[in-house]
Amino acid sequence: MAREQGRKLIAQNKKARHDYLIEDVYEAGLVLVGTEVKSLRQGRASLVDGFVDIDRDEAWLHGVHIPEYSQGTWTNHSARRKRKLLLNRVEIDKIERRVSEKGLTIVPLSLYFLDGRAKVEIATAKGKKTWDKRHALAERQAVRETEQAVGRRMKGMRD
Repeated sequence: MAREQGRKLIAQNKKARHDYLIEDVYEAGLVLVGTEVKSLRQGRASLVDGFVDIDRDEAWLHGVHIPEYSQGTWTNHSARRKRKLLLNRVEIDKIERRVSEKGLTIVPLSLYFLDGRAKVEIATAKGKKTWDKRHALAERQAVRETEQAVGRRMKGMRD
């Protein structure tokens, strides 16, 4: 069987980009058991409640839901167990320093396969206030309206 090439997206945390102001993004490997990999290959995972915690110089991914593999037996995994992230010592120290001094949090953004290996994209992020969210939505709406107006004008239609 040929090895997988490229990037295959499994799950994405769209709510994180809405609720947080993303600062730095990191790519980390995951320590998984066999049935977790098989379940991910079926494209089943949820990052909605996920977060990253650094404990004793190791990064751990909590709250990510990878459902049990349907053909798994007694060797099946727990759906919400904590999973170890594979990061360099320098990256872990840098993330830990930023989180402790600036009051940031670490959230998972996406889960994907890169050349056959499971990876998670994590980010240091700062929580947005309600008015920040409304402001971002208003900006997006304004850009969308101007693009529509330009498109209508290019087609010769009136506003």
